[in-house]
Amino acid sequence: MRLIPSVQSSYVTITRAATRLGAAAVLATGLSLGTTAANAAGELHVYNWGDYINPEVLTRFGDEFDVKVSLDTYGSNEEMLAKIQAGATGYDIVFPSVHMHDIMFKLDLLAKTDIGQSAGFKNIDPQFVRAQTDPKAEYCLPYAWGTVGIMYNKKKVKEITSWADFFKLADSGEKVILLDDMRETLGVGLIVNGKSVNTGDRAELEAARDFLIERKPNVSAFTYDSVPLVQSGDVAAAHWYVGAMMYVMEDPENLGYVIPEEGATMYQEDICVLASAPNKDNAKLFMEFYLRPEIAALNASQQMNGTPNMAARELLPDEIKNNAAINPPPEVMKKLQIFEDLGANLKKYDRVWTKVLTAQ
Repeated sequence: MRLIPSVQSSYVTITRAATRLGAAAVLATGLSLGTTAANAAGELHVYNWGDYINPEVLTRFGDEFDVKVSLDTYGSNEEMLAKIQAGATGYDIVFPSVHMHDIMFKLDLLAKTDIGQSAGFKNIDPQFVRAQTDPKAEYCLPYAWGTVGIMYNKKKVKEITSWADFFKLADSGEKVILLDDMRETLGVGLIVNGKSVNTGDRAELEAARDFLIERKPNVSAFTYDSVPLVQSGDVAAAHWYVGAMMYVMEDPENLGYVIPEEGATMYQEDICVLASAPNKDNAKLFMEFYLRPEIAALNASQQMNGTPNMAARELLPDEIKNNAAINPPPEVMKKLQIFEDLGANLKKYDRVWTKVLTAQ
């Protein structure tokens, strides 16, 4: 679901207290990354986006392999990278977006796992092996994907089909919210102008900047914390993730989610093992555990997003498998754009985003 919690860092022990016994013995074995034991024992330290994994997945892994699993959360790729680069130790696996997967590879922060050689990898749709630095999945495993569109309250607006509708709603006096996210929100400005969300062209970026600044007076806020406001009707519509479908399916009469007809961004995260991971064997074991179709389906059913696991898709409930907002048809997929590593062009994005945020 890729939610951003109000408190972005929490530390939660998922498994039974009894599994704490024997952890030191396993950590001392020094097994190679390629080995996996049926009775792994020990620990696994997960660092993930807030609310971006079904807790039952971690519980089942911990119970089956007698591993104590801990979960810490972050609110953005940049927050995660900064913490790792600042010397944070103890984390085993992280969930970077594809472009951050590439960045972390270039920074030598990832461990080679050869997960692409695992028997269960046959379940992974090849189109989701997207990282430019990892074309053979030698390092990371495609985890989940989804879209970033518009969540809206049907009591405030009967239907939204486009970004044009979204901004017309704001012009009419209704409250709307954009994400406080440089790439996502500049991406809206680029998409409505028919441009790539990865452009390095200064004029295209300035046009996206001007589009957003012109509409900023009618935007109530730039924030991640918009779902409760849309649910209550305090806000008519918000730029948000497909995880909104969790709330839409609970209250379909009052809530909706749409992928705008002009196009939208899509996200994909991968499961990666850190080069500094203290529990590399358990990290690889978790990746192989997640390759099981029933585990990936368990996660996708709760998260309401797409799974790269083809066999898992067949196990999903029909209301998820056949939902065009969660699993868009090919003609909509063609309109979705995924972020790439900007390299030196990142500075251009920083400059135009600062001007958007500081514009009066």
